[in-house]
Amino acid sequence: MTERQLHVRGGEAADGTYALRLDPERAGWDHSALRVLELGPGASHAFATGDSEWIVLPLTGGCTVHVQDERHELTGRDSVFSGVTDFLYLPRDAHAQIASGAGGRFALAGAKCERRLPARYGPAPEVPVEARGSGACARQVRNFAAADAFDCDRLIAVEVLTPGGNWSSYPPHKHDEHVPGEEAPLEEIYYFEIDGGGVGYQRVSPSRPGGADVLAEVRTGDAVLVPDGWHGPSIAQPGHPMYYLNVMAGPGDEREWRIRFHPDHRTEGYR
Repeated sequence: MTERQLHVRGGEAADGTYALRLDPERAGWDHSALRVLELGPGASHAFATGDSEWIVLPLTGGCTVHVQDERHELTGRDSVFSGVTDFLYLPRDAHAQIASGAGGRFALAGAKCERRLPARYGPAPEVPVEARGSGACARQVRNFAAADAFDCDRLIAVEVLTPGGNWSSYPPHKHDEHVPGEEAPLEEIYYFEIDGGGVGYQRVSPSRPGGADVLAEVRTGDAVLVPDGWHGPSIAQPGHPMYYLNVMAGPGDEREWRIRFHPDHRTEGYR
């Protein structure tokens, strides 16, 4: 993986137990991070959270997490397409161990931060689920760590499930400038899984000369980095629902998701 490679194919950023490891240094920015941990039956993995806060989010299977002399059980789920999952927030400057009796895959969504908040469990029934858009732009958004749903220092993370043949992340929007009350800069990672081995498509178009410019055919395990630019649409192949995990963080004094839509696209019924 090159320093500014924005479409990361499955396996290109693998690192030991991690099927995907995108820390800020590897992504070429300052805050947002994502790791995908794969554990076989009975396996475990220990790591230091360092200067970042993390959320352990089961993708497939359940796990036990030990942190700060506490033990937390995550029920997890059969797959990202089977429903919402519970999750666990891990503070910075801590040591954690993740173990799975049956094995599974677990996302670690992270962000470099300043405040050290307590470890907290997020129950699946308390995750706000939003039906967004209509018609061919209808999708489901699981706001498990949205800015107004769960307290973090800098991290913002949500899941999006797009039915086969539909568009999401539409209209194209951006969050790469500080415009008080209108837009807040956030670095963003899209992590994809496609049901049934299909493909999806992700567009990022420049918002400034020399800015991010991506048209990627994405498959399960791929990621797209959005350091700047108009991002969207995300398009699911007919017959193959598409999942993506969005991980965001930025330099602002307030943790907020403020975006501006592309002026050349109408927004009614799509947002």
